[in-house]
Amino acid sequence: MKKSLYAIAGALALTTFPTLSVAQDSPLSFNVALSSDYRYRGISQTRLKPAISAGVDYALPGGFYVGAWASSIKWIDDAGGDSKAEVDLYGGYKGEISKDFTFDVGVLQYWYPNAKTAAWNAVYKNPNTTEIYGGLTFGPVTAKASYALTNLFGNYDFTNNKDTKGSYYLDLSAGFDVGGGVTLTPHVGYQKVANLKVANYTDYSLTVSKDFSGFVVSLAAVGTDADKSFYVPGAFANSTKFLGKNGVVLSVKKTF
Repeated sequence: MKKSLYAIAGALALTTFPTLSVAQDSPLSFNVALSSDYRYRGISQTRLKPAISAGVDYALPGGFYVGAWASSIKWIDDAGGDSKAEVDLYGGYKGEISKDFTFDVGVLQYWYPNAKTAAWNAVYKNPNTTEIYGGLTFGPVTAKASYALTNLFGNYDFTNNKDTKGSYYLDLSAGFDVGGGVTLTPHVGYQKVANLKVANYTDYSLTVSKDFSGFVVSLAAVGTDADKSFYVPGAFANSTKFLGKNGVVLSVKKTF
């Protein structure tokens, strides 16, 4: 049974996933990006094809923040649905525990407008997903955990009639300034999909990025040990590509 909805659905979302990035002189910021692939937790959301994304962030007084981010995707169409976009709505709170030791907690809603169709409903659950998250940063290192309050991107154990609420993702990453305006970001993560063992996997990446007059260019080597028969496009895509294959992702992002 290949209910690979988490794979095709969507921490490190390489090059494009929303991160709070607020300009120093304003609480409001915007970002746009182009990438050669939209990888989320190591899995391609665009069938290994390019993606375009954009977002907005607003820093509220006292450490609170809200934001929205959207990207082009292919996985809904590939699974028989009717949505070509992912829209993420999020809000949270950042604070300082001590010098160089901070925390970040919040909630994130993944929304896929008009995704459900008759063909979709015949096979899959609602792809919209709500997660809560919490992270700790000490110096250059960040550890983060995300926990699903709903089915995870429509994943469901239809054989045993069990949902995937309670799925979680653990993320460990760091950012190192190696000189010349270049940042090196190693990452490793683990996705646990509740009641669906075949969907569990580890992802890893190494990203090099540099700011060129406000345009951040990133090059990431990414891979996973995900199940190669499970993490494939949907039947409507007529494709058996492994969406978690080792690869390189190039991205250009502008924040203003």
